[in-house]
Amino acid sequence: MKRYSAFAIAREGLRQHTGWERAWASPEPKSSYDVIIVGAGGHGLATAYYLGKNFGITNVAILEKGWLGGGNTGRNTTIIRSNYLQDSSAAIYEKARSLYETMSQDLNYNVMFSPRGVMMLAQTQHEIRGYQRTAHANALQGVSTEFIGPEQVKKLVPIINIDGPRYPVLGALWQPRGGTARHDAVAWGYARACSDMGMHVIQKCEVTGIRREGDKVVGVDTNRGAIDCNKLGVVVAGHSGQLADMAGFRLPLESVALQALVSEPIKPCMDVVVMANTVHGYMSQSDKGEMVIGGGTDSFNNFTQRGSFHHIEETVRALVETFPMISRLKMLRQWGGIVDVTGDRSPILSKTPVDGMFVNCGWGTGGFKAIPGSGWGFAELIAKGDSPLCDEFSMFRFREGKFIDESVAAGVAH
Repeated sequence: MKRYSAFAIAREGLRQHTGWERAWASPEPKSSYDVIIVGAGGHGLATAYYLGKNFGITNVAILEKGWLGGGNTGRNTTIIRSNYLQDSSAAIYEKARSLYETMSQDLNYNVMFSPRGVMMLAQTQHEIRGYQRTAHANALQGVSTEFIGPEQVKKLVPIINIDGPRYPVLGALWQPRGGTARHDAVAWGYARACSDMGMHVIQKCEVTGIRREGDKVVGVDTNRGAIDCNKLGVVVAGHSGQLADMAGFRLPLESVALQALVSEPIKPCMDVVVMANTVHGYMSQSDKGEMVIGGGTDSFNNFTQRGSFHHIEETVRALVETFPMISRLKMLRQWGGIVDVTGDRSPILSKTPVDGMFVNCGWGTGGFKAIPGSGWGFAELIAKGDSPLCDEFSMFRFREGKFIDESVAAGVAH
């Protein structure tokens, strides 16, 4: 495909933009592929891209039952950070964060990565101790973070109220190289690069069954016919359990909705990402001026992708004390995504009881930030059978009692 550049924009401007080609092809599925990836979200597309880039495996199909990036990849608050406590978590998230820094150049597609910094507020004495512990762990892991005091928090975020009567700001865990990226662009950039390598990105292709011969996967059935494969990667977030059922095994997951909203656009007032885990809300300002606000998951299992009134009330109420100015804003739009949550709030990147079938799931509320690291490790797992980034995230860790408990470590699993 033609490279994007400033010269290309100028050239097409002189030609009334008649020379732009499609970003990715829409081919008909072949009868067989070396690898099939189910799910054309960020994680699935990144897996396919690194299969081609790192291992030369390009006879790959990425199947998507809806439209590309229409699941959780396009339904999140775009936060990127890697300041996790557990070593295995920090490794895969820091790999992802570092890949985000060069992604626009690597893909020749502007993903609008903005390393504006992410701070996690400490609003209780318990959080101070917890974040100081995380800062020490991050220093050992090579992840650049620090614990800062309330005065520095106020300097970085002038609109914040650090003297709230219930939850004053006592400090924050600060990762200056965290930030945000344009979620749609991440999916589009990977899709364009995969298509350029000859891979097939096939939309409106729903998997209806997984075919096995004994304990070996041999293909999938879809609404567009049967497709054979040597290896199968399942990366479908909240619907991972259904695909596992088709293959004859169960995953230790539950699916719930995670909701978010944005305000009407206003003038720039906050140039960092702020997370307040005590009250369970987080906020950043988009390039268009909207305040992007998120909170916790619904308290019941569901598959909805819509917002609800109770989430607006709970999340905005939680943030108003710390950010009084948002009480005067109007909501512009609201949405939900179906997240898959494990018992220890850490993901699964694993072989399965079915030979040749692999699963990438369980990212819960923190999937977007992990996309390139997840794709890098999962591609290695599919190609080689093991990966240092993925080995500790096996689905069998729950049977063996080898939990990676980030929910206890962080107080929240975002």
